[in-house]
Amino acid sequence: MTTMTTVTETAPAIDPARTALLLMDFQPAALGAVPDPEGLLARAGEALAWARAHGTHVVFVRVAFAEADLAAVPARNKAFARVAEAGHLADGHPATAVHESLEIREDDVTVRKTRFGVFAGDTDLRAELRGRDVDTLVLAGLSTSGVVLTTLRQAADEDYRLFVLADATADPDPEVHRVLMEKVFPRQAWIVATADLAALSVPGSR
Repeated sequence: MTTMTTVTETAPAIDPARTALLLMDFQPAALGAVPDPEGLLARAGEALAWARAHGTHVVFVRVAFAEADLAAVPARNKAFARVAEAGHLADGHPATAVHESLEIREDDVTVRKTRFGVFAGDTDLRAELRGRDVDTLVLAGLSTSGVVLTTLRQAADEDYRLFVLADATADPDPEVHRVLMEKVFPRQAWIVATADLAALSVPGSR
């Protein structure tokens, strides 16, 4: 695994009540494509435990296609046309479920998406976050160059304060992960480790 240098010394405090932890695409279809899936799941579980202990909102995101979604993918979409043609990532298949080690509770937000980013399409995530007065997002997921990259850019354009959990995020290509974490993401987000979350949590901070 690539060693990441975190920047918690310059990161702002996190107000847990106005923060959402986004656990994105922790599902067998994605876990099978990245290095150290067991370690990633363990750290995602640690981030989830932090959120539960601090009253932070939790959002579970997964990619899955209903039959109508697959039929609606245009041939010009280079990435997802191949998914649609092969009938991959079908909703209801075990490969598209959130991994069983991550417990979903009644008050959590769940998002089923059909593109890379969590804000794409007809998801209700924007309204959910506004209704919960969330202004900060903590991102973890698979893959770094897919859902994490796209969601980070979209969320930054919508003025969220952003943190990325470097050790709870991975890509099939470790070099792509390194470049994004070290050279691209820090322009719009603070890069931290899961273990840093408790120290950054300051209720009522802005």
